[in-house]
Amino acid sequence: MPRKLESDTIGLLLTDVSRLLRGAFDRKVNAMALGITPGEARTLIQVAVTEGIKQAEIATRMGIEPMTLSAYLDRLEALELVARVPDPADRRAKNVVITEKADPLLSELMNGLREMMNAYTESLGDEGREQLRGSLRILRDNLRRLDPCLAGKEKTQ
Repeated sequence: MPRKLESDTIGLLLTDVSRLLRGAFDRKVNAMALGITPGEARTLIQVAVTEGIKQAEIATRMGIEPMTLSAYLDRLEALELVARVPDPADRRAKNVVITEKADPLLSELMNGLREMMNAYTESLGDEGREQLRGSLRILRDNLRRLDPCLAGKEKTQ
């Protein structure tokens, strides 16, 4: 009989929490009835966080196929929430930026998500939240620095 693996390793816990948070995010965005899908909401947030990077870089950061991202961006662009602008370093490339029209929607979205996360992390307390945030930043930075596939390729936030 195969040996049962421990389910509380850091990797498995992060994977499980990520899966659960993704579902909670989707349900929250749908319940907020903002006129965008959860995928479009994730894209809008990523564009706001990484303002002005190429579409391919956004897809990589989100862990989705470029064509999937392109569909999200097409819809967000039709809603005038994002714009594709020429990359000053490469005339053939386009960078994606947030428009002013996105500000109220982004604000409402982030307030709703902050409320959701506060509920999920309430039992940690303020100090515990900051400790978790700090530990996750260290882990992210270590991955960016030590993983040969990521080293030097991903811009920091």
